[in-house]
Formats: sequence, C-alpha cells, structure tokens
Amino acid sequence: MLLASVSFAHADGELHIYNWGNYTNPELIKKFEQKYNVKVTITDYDSNDTALAKVRQGGSGFDIAMPSQSHLPIWIAEGLIQETNPGQMENAKNLMPEWANPDFDPGRKYSVPWQWGTVGVSVNTDVYKGDINTWGIIFETPDELKGKVNVVPEMNDVIYAAIKYVGGDWCTNDKAVLKKARDLLVAAKPNWISMDYASLDKMVAGDISATSDWNGSALRQRLQKASIHYGYPKEGFTYWSDNVVVLKEAKNVENAKLFQNFIMDPENAAMISAFARYANGIAGSDAFMPADMKGAPELNVPEDMKSKAEFMRLCEPAIQEIYSKIWTELQK
Repeated sequence: MLLASVSFAHADGELHIYNWGNYTNPELIKKFEQKYNVKVTITDYDSNDTALAKVRQGGSGFDIAMPSQSHLPIWIAEGLIQETNPGQMENAKNLMPEWANPDFDPGRKYSVPWQWGTVGVSVNTDVYKGDINTWGIIFETPDELKGKVNVVPEMNDVIYAAIKYVGGDWCTNDKAVLKKARDLLVAAKPNWISMDYASLDKMVAGDISATSDWNGSALRQRLQKASIHYGYPKEGFTYWSDNVVVLKEAKNVENAKLFQNFIMDPENAAMISAFARYANGIAGSDAFMPADMKGAPELNVPEDMKSKAEFMRLCEPAIQEIYSKIWTELQK
C-alpha cells in the first residue's frame, strides 16, 4: 500500500488541457508538472460555444476543459464528461460553502471551480468622463467613444445586456422586447470598431477606449493603465463561474483527477487568481493572493449594485434559437 501511494503521488505521462485563452498561469502548470512528473499541454478557445462544438465532434485529444456554469449542464446531459466525484477528493474540504453544492453540478460530481467573475464594461476615463455604470457605453455610445468601442463576442453576454437595456428579462420570448433588443444591437454596431476577445492588450495600448468586459480582465488593464475603470451596468449584469471537468474521451484520466484535486489547494487556487485576476471558490486562498487584489473594485460589487447581478444561465432551446438568430444577423 505504501508503494502504491508513492506511485500515485509521483505520476507521470501527459495532460492535455483545453481552456480559455490567456487564462492559465504558467507557473501553476510548471508546479503541477514538477510535482507529478506530468507534461502538460494547453490549447486555447475563445468561447463556450467553440469549446462545446469541438468536444462534441470527438477525437479532440484533450483531457480537461473549463466550461462555464451556464453550459455545464449541456456537457453533463450529453455525456461529454466523466463523473470524477471531485466533491469527495482530499482537497474538496477547501471548497467555499457557496461553491460546494451548486445547482449546475450538485455535490460536485463532475467539476471543480476554476474562477468566477462578472460581466460589465471597461472604459478609459481619460477619454470619457461620464457615467460608466451603464450598457449605454455599448448600445448608445457617447460621441467621445464612437469608433473606439469593442464588444467581446460572447453571444449570451451581449444578448443579455441588450435585453436588459431595453427593459426586458433574460430568457424572455416577448416579441416586442426582442425586436427592441435586435434593433438596438443593429443600430449600435456602426459605433463599434471591433468584436474581439483580445480586448485587454487593445485597451492598454489605447487602440480602443471602451469594451464590454469581464472584471478580471478589467483589473489586469487597470494595473497597467490607471485610467481604465470597470463599470457595473445599472440595467443589470451577470456573474458566472468556469469549472474544470474531465472529458469522457480523456486518455489521461488519473492525471486529470490529480489536477482537479491540485487546484482545490488554497495556494494553487491563489496562483490561478494571481494570473487571471478573478476570484476563486477555494477557502483560504486569500492568504496567498497578491496585495493588489485585496479590495480591488473590480472584484467587489458595490452594495447598491448587488441586486442588479444575475447568475448567467442558458434559456430553453426554443428561446436560445431565437437569440442565435439575432446574433447571426448581428454578425453579418
């Protein structure tokens, strides 16, 4: 038994990770490789839809992926991932109570929390001095920002924002509301310079002056350029979580399980946050966080805005199909 334990602790082989771009701390990977003698490769994707489509095709060669909670029920229902029971792994004791038994994965049978955050707007306040706590930055762009706005092309985030801006509720199928949202998007697009995920570097370089954004990205921008600030839209905004799962077709299952347990260690979870600049779901990780993350406005929703936050979820298929048609038209 002792020999078996030592063998498990010093695993070898490979691990192939499929994750969002610019989201994985190289130092974390190096630490994992050295501890378990495992060679890790990372392949990037740019959206939940891209990742889901790739894995559905089969033969991806990946062991691990990081779907958001909105899409995770699809991965489970379609049998794309394995039931590895991370909620019963050694380091599961470190899960924060609010993340230990989520609706999207009761009992954490499939997934481990990676990062969580909010969706809002980042604005260079040297360029625009007005209110940034509104989706109006994107949809009724102020003159100072016209031709300088980027939209991160995550469909559900953008459609959600448009629906909330015209006074509707997420997952509505009200034709009048949807027409208003569609018309708003079409009218707004000429004021945008791009629809691109790579907003971080462009904001810092000054190539764009505002973007729909995620809060961790906004924090990384501000740390490089003090005039960039993050707005919480008063019309309503979402929060989300990304989660580590093991693919059904994974070839390196034991190494994937080791990784799931590894990132539930507080020090390792803090390494993830220190790079991507989002919060995580692991208790005790705060002690290892960079000082500039503590009290950061991008990570602390103002009290008067908390009631505006909504956990992102997918709507029923018929409604999602309507939203997809609006999105397809916007892409033209």
